[in-house]
Amino acid sequence: MKKKTLALVLAFTMTAALFTGCGSKKETETTQPQTETAAETESEEVDDQAAADEVAALIDAIYVQTRNENTDEQCAAAKAAWDKLTDAQKELVEGENADPDYFGRDTGDASKDDPLNEDGIGENELLVVSFGTSFNDSRAEDIGGVEKALQEANPDWSVRRAFTAQIIINHVQARDGEKIDNVEQALDRAVENGVKNLVVQPTHLMHGAEYDELVDALDGYKDKFETVTIAEPLLGEVGSDATVVNEDKAAVAEAITAEAVKTAGFDSLEAAKEDGTAFVFMGHGTSHTAKVSYSQMAAQMEKLGYDNVFIGTVEGEPEETACENVIAAVKEAGYTKVILRPLMVVAGDHANNDMAGDDDDSWKSQFVASGNFESVDCQIAGLGEIDAIQQIYVAHTKAAIDSLGDIATTASADSDVLADGTYSAKFDTDSSMFHVNEAYDGRGTLTVKNGKMTLHIVMPSQNIVNLFLGTAEDAQKDGAKLIQPTTEEVTYSDGSKEEVYAFDVPVEALEKEFDLALIGTKGKWYDHKVSVSDTQAE
Repeated sequence: MKKKTLALVLAFTMTAALFTGCGSKKETETTQPQTETAAETESEEVDDQAAADEVAALIDAIYVQTRNENTDEQCAAAKAAWDKLTDAQKELVEGENADPDYFGRDTGDASKDDPLNEDGIGENELLVVSFGTSFNDSRAEDIGGVEKALQEANPDWSVRRAFTAQIIINHVQARDGEKIDNVEQALDRAVENGVKNLVVQPTHLMHGAEYDELVDALDGYKDKFETVTIAEPLLGEVGSDATVVNEDKAAVAEAITAEAVKTAGFDSLEAAKEDGTAFVFMGHGTSHTAKVSYSQMAAQMEKLGYDNVFIGTVEGEPEETACENVIAAVKEAGYTKVILRPLMVVAGDHANNDMAGDDDDSWKSQFVASGNFESVDCQIAGLGEIDAIQQIYVAHTKAAIDSLGDIATTASADSDVLADGTYSAKFDTDSSMFHVNEAYDGRGTLTVKNGKMTLHIVMPSQNIVNLFLGTAEDAQKDGAKLIQPTTEEVTYSDGSKEEVYAFDVPVEALEKEFDLALIGTKGKWYDHKVSVSDTQAE
């Protein structure tokens, strides 16, 4: 019985082997293409990752705080490599600091921002120094908002920009092609332009590490200018302990709270309190001794009677400003609704990610996860866009300029008394697109006769067909007296010649801005602010 069973088993095995053997060629033919396809897929995945890794390495190379002679080329190379990636490859970019958001995140239109790095500064410069942000909309609205307010308040000074964060400068340059000066570049630019009086207005919150570094940088340039001074940061002097407050801190507390209350749709802070709503302002935090400023802001809120306003920091320094401690404080105070808002000049990475992001460690997520509140909302807006905050910076700048005494205004005081004759004079405008022909180095010929002044300026081309002494709106009214062009031949340094337009512009006063509208070949009028200065007898 056992032998018969064994024989049947062997027979079955041999039959199975026979069928297997008969089908082996077909199976091989089927398996081979599948294997090749799998290999090709694996190869493509390796190639995709290699391309992504290359971009990540290029991003990490410019994610540094020091500029070098290769920075411009490195920024261009990183963007060029990124642009060559497919959408799938872009998602694979990951390095020490690199990720798909470095180039891929939409932060607004960079063209709306003015880097304020042009030359033609004049004798008086107001250098606005910020940490910076790679968020385009915030850079234009917050930092740009402060810069515009300072320019409007100081028309006799040329406002220029510098960032202290080279990492951000490189990011904006690589992604958007916008070049922003670092502090050294801005100071060198001022020296090369012959600036005599330099006022530096930091947009920093306090006398922290960034402020100290700025002071150190200025020390190396003090002998390059006739006068140099640095204005106060937003919160003014630090003070000795957590209870010390000042007028600046009071003004900031009132301004940011009023803006947050209005944005939230409440008629007053008291109305928000009755609704059970608390406002939490999130700052950066610092290990610097200036961290007491955050405690002072909390003390200032308390002094103003703002019981439902709390101060926190991303870094959790000072300790009571750490997220978990702020959550506990808001809960203990009995508020059931929370509105988070940045205590930062710009609404950049910290505001969008650390405060309002979807990750578990964001402030919004932590407040929600605590289970203590009915609602947690975010207001993503920087301090720089608030008019009252801008005016605090304006006041600080004014104090700095006033500290120079008559030194910075001597030239303008003497400039209104010119004898009849012909002078060379500098022609400054508010736009790099509207300027004197390069052959004349930004200058025109000023004629003074019987106390009346006329500036002859030669344009780069024939694209500007008329000028008007006043605004674009007035230029389009019936009877408006337009300044007509004359044609002149310009000889350039290389010997080439070109026919361009020139204009004779009436000048009422020197060293003072005035309106000068222009119309181009496309038939549209544009407003501009111009000034005439630095007269030199010919």
